[in-house]
Amino acid sequence: MQAPTIGPYRLNSPILLAPMAGLTDQPFRNICRDLGAGMATSEMTTADTAQWKTGKSRSRLTLNNENGLKVVQIAGSDPEQFAEAAAAIAAMGADMIDINMGCPAKKVCKKLAGSALLQDEGLVREILDATVGSVDIPVTLKMRTGWNPENRNGPSVAVMAEEAGIASLAVHGRTRSCMYKGHAEYDTIRHIKQAVSIPVFANGDVTSPQQAEQVLEETGADGILVGRGALGNPWIFAAINAWLSKKDSTEPPSVTEQRDTILRHLDGLYELYGEHTGVRVARKHLTWYCQHIEGAGEFRDSVVRIESAEKQRQATEEFFNRYQTQN
Repeated sequence: MQAPTIGPYRLNSPILLAPMAGLTDQPFRNICRDLGAGMATSEMTTADTAQWKTGKSRSRLTLNNENGLKVVQIAGSDPEQFAEAAAAIAAMGADMIDINMGCPAKKVCKKLAGSALLQDEGLVREILDATVGSVDIPVTLKMRTGWNPENRNGPSVAVMAEEAGIASLAVHGRTRSCMYKGHAEYDTIRHIKQAVSIPVFANGDVTSPQQAEQVLEETGADGILVGRGALGNPWIFAAINAWLSKKDSTEPPSVTEQRDTILRHLDGLYELYGEHTGVRVARKHLTWYCQHIEGAGEFRDSVVRIESAEKQRQATEEFFNRYQTQN
């Protein structure tokens, strides 16, 4: 399957890492790109530049040491703020801007941001026009299929986005009210793909190469976004790429490769966040990694209690060294 082009950029894979707040920080993005993700967008950052002085915002706007396209996602509800934020991010050296109209979280939607914007197509148009008009780099849009099952207005929003100059769409196969419940539906994504000529990426419930192929067939999309399916398993990108290129499958990562990747991930988290926060963020990722490692329960239960970066890293390395010997 040929990877699509977004603006002037030809991607090296049609399988992308979906942006996830609190999860897809720079260390994880770099690992996923190295393992085959065609693009990895930053975590959602507020479009209100007055709030960029917080440590959380600064870490999300870190573009140094990015090993691929620098794509920053912004969220909000004020067109002027979107324009100002996009221009500032472009000046920082970003390659693309991504607009978030997909987040279903209550704390985001209560401010009429994220997927709540889909209720107000007039405001959607203002935000799209303001953002695209403020920068010379591609602007993309992440959205849902609609506000609720009775109002799946994704196709009309998609047409509006293309008219505004949006370079590509990523569509999660659920409405805002569905949150992450049930199964993703792909009919609306197929209708969106048929309604526009820009690249469309399908998102939702892809946790295996076979599912990725099925979603591509059902939607006719140009590519896939993998979100939760990559947590603890960044090797999924290589597996999907191999499957779609008819190589059937790749060898699962060796114990040594798992160890080295996870240690690299830990080191990146410590460097980005500092020891205190880095150790705590690492606990989440170690828990997800352990879900894919047979017999890792005891290690998981102990490593999430460690307070020191040095000891957390040492415990992880020792576990994998023992695991390699036993297997």
